[in-house]
Amino acid sequence: MLMSNTARAARLHYMANGFRVLSPGDHVVCAVSGAAIPLDDLRYWSVAKQEPYASAEIATQAAIAA
Repeated sequence: MLMSNTARAARLHYMANGFRVLSPGDHVVCAVSGAAIPLDDLRYWSVAKQEPYASAEIATQAAIAA
């Protein structure tokens, strides 16, 4: 029987040009808003902080706050 990753958060390692899946799942949680981000929609993250962001605006806010 195959296991489903539905509703399970993935653990990722963020790199400059992509990310590597450390633990399988179907989404990650935005570090600022707490929103679930489907892996197919993940576009913004911080390599230095190793955290994902739901939008460009949120990523910019996180960078300014740092």
